[in-house]
Amino acid sequence: MPLFQQAVFHTTVAHLRDLPRDSVREVAFAGRSNAGKSSAINTLAGRVRLAFVSKTPGRTQHLNYFTLAEGKYFVDLPGYGFAKAPEEIRSQWEGLIGPYLSKRDQLVGLVVIMDSRRPFTELDRRLIDWFRPTGRPIHILLSKADKLSRQEQAKILREVKTEIASWGEGPYSTQLFSSLKKTGIEEAEAVLAVWLDMEKPVKENKGPPDKGGPGAKMPQQGQGTRSGR
Repeated sequence: MPLFQQAVFHTTVAHLRDLPRDSVREVAFAGRSNAGKSSAINTLAGRVRLAFVSKTPGRTQHLNYFTLAEGKYFVDLPGYGFAKAPEEIRSQWEGLIGPYLSKRDQLVGLVVIMDSRRPFTELDRRLIDWFRPTGRPIHILLSKADKLSRQEQAKILREVKTEIASWGEGPYSTQLFSSLKKTGIEEAEAVLAVWLDMEKPVKENKGPPDKGGPGAKMPQQGQGTRSGR
């Protein structure tokens, strides 16, 4: 049962003044255009079309909020690195995203989506180097891991962990992820649950209750029973 299965679209924010005022905790998702960011959000929510998946780089230009629980949100940030986007759109991205990431008190962590076949592009490093001084945690999802062999996956994961270690001590982590194969979901949930202070729903036991009918094993003396007096 996905932890974020109750996620629903809340609002699109084009100006900082319109940020939700009821927010308590937010997790932002950032990534290079077409790195699989929207697909990752959909997969974590157990939904198909919660976040818009576009084949056109730079299509998402605003902050898209998705409600997870009362006062808790996923925030889908505009993709970066879209070379063909008009200059005014790039300026809008920088003007909105910079102040949000640096000044939003409710932001508890940043998930950076990287294509596992091409991790740590120059733009990825620029975003991370800019965000790290905030002191907030960063979790790197290496998306599209299904495109790699197991040996390649192990190699890439090892290399990314080595680079993260070079940053020094800090709340940094990484993992492999595949929206297509639905792998890495529980690992990501474990990280985000801590950030958002959420607990995974407990599966209900739908089996019939044990009523102690004929043939039921009776507890031995001293194990779960007491003689009345």
